[in-house]
Amino acid sequence: MSFAALLEVILINIVLSGDNAVVIAMASRNVPKKQQKKAIFWGTFGAIILRLLFATAIVYLLALPFVTFIGGLLLVYIAIKLLLGNDEDDHREGGSSLISAVKTIITADAIMSLDNVLAIAGAVEGNIAGIMIGVIVSIPLVVFGSQFILKAMEKYPIISYAGAGILAWTAGEMMVREPKLESILPDDFHLLIPTAITVLVICLGYLSNRIKTAKEC
Repeated sequence: MSFAALLEVILINIVLSGDNAVVIAMASRNVPKKQQKKAIFWGTFGAIILRLLFATAIVYLLALPFVTFIGGLLLVYIAIKLLLGNDEDDHREGGSSLISAVKTIITADAIMSLDNVLAIAGAVEGNIAGIMIGVIVSIPLVVFGSQFILKAMEKYPIISYAGAGILAWTAGEMMVREPKLESILPDDFHLLIPTAITVLVICLGYLSNRIKTAKEC
């Protein structure tokens, strides 16, 4: 693998790891402070293992019809759950337990990692070693990025809406980039669909949280 390809892999990870850092921060924000670092560590560890598995199975994953579209739908669900994840139910995504946070991190990262691995695979022309390097490079970016975002969310809770919006936008982009749909969708829809999904997720989260707050009062 050339130096230029390696540099491209690093740049791709800098850009794409932001989404993963956001979901880790959002899933960990309701975990007791003493367990937040554990949630980040184990969630990231599980997600990295899945990325390595994706890297070795990328050819087979590409052959599955509608895999990115279904992944996008699941990510929309997770974005909404994370935005509403303020109750005490340990089985709820984004809930207050270490296990539920780790489960959410791994699930969401697994979905987004498919997109990441596809991008890296394109940069290194399917070179497995290059894909593995890309996965390894992403580890410190995700860990340190998630800790920074988590601290920002604790200080400014409204950032959680921006985080959910980023995940929703990523979901929309995955859906419109589905190979079975990308060529038949009008060009305008490639922007319209991610925008509409992002607005919908943020509005649903905001209204649901307002209703929940009103009931508590």
